[in-house]
Amino acid sequence: MTDQRVVIVTGGGTGIGAATARLLRADGHHVVVSGRRAEPLRRIAEETGALAHPSDTTDPDGVRGLVEAAIAAYGQLDGLVLNAGVGRGGAVGDISVEDWETVMSTNLTGPFLMLRAAMPHLLEVRGAVVAVASVAALRNGIADAAYAASKAALVQLCSSVAVDYGPRGVRANTVCPGWVRSEMADRRMTRFAQEAGLGEGGAEAAYEEVTRLSPARRPGRPEEVAEAIGWLLSPAASLVNGATLTVDGGAAVFNPGSAAFDFRIQPR
Repeated sequence: MTDQRVVIVTGGGTGIGAATARLLRADGHHVVVSGRRAEPLRRIAEETGALAHPSDTTDPDGVRGLVEAAIAAYGQLDGLVLNAGVGRGGAVGDISVEDWETVMSTNLTGPFLMLRAAMPHLLEVRGAVVAVASVAALRNGIADAAYAASKAALVQLCSSVAVDYGPRGVRANTVCPGWVRSEMADRRMTRFAQEAGLGEGGAEAAYEEVTRLSPARRPGRPEEVAEAIGWLLSPAASLVNGATLTVDGGAAVFNPGSAAFDFRIQPR
């Protein structure tokens, strides 16, 4: 990569994607932010100077248009942040086929289409890819079949890029965040607070509850995940390829069997 890089960030209007766009722009890089909703992208573009390009990463034509827009604007493509994602709850016997397909098309097929369209340009500059998966890719949860499966597959998709294109200079790594304060997570916490009867505490009480067994005892901030992404994209991580980096406050290493020594666990 050159000192000034060109990076596409999908799901770039809010949360981790927006934080990554801010960090990269602050470091002087060109950024193209993409997503389905135009208004959040416009706000990030006005705030940071990034180029906003609304697109649906599950649409092959939209993906091609996104990559072409980056090349037309800046002449090259050095990095790709695969951050667009959705979640739908449900065990295998409960989740609908429609919800399963929505999760898989957004969380797995979309990144595949992005990688396929971007690869010729990444090969030209020996570029880097960072996919945003989840600790759900490594440790499954209750009623999380589609989301966990899609994120685990995303880890392996990036690993395949590292193996197949690493000899030609392209790096592909994955970050696995735990609970991170974001628009999507806030909505989930609000629903959880209502379902669990957490009272007036609302989303704040829910965040406290879901991170109670995490060594960090708190949710992450989007900026903390963005720092990891920025490092993996940079020359400082030149020997890091095919890695899976947890950014979860230690949640993935905690042994749930030891929880009873500090907590009284009761079913709801």
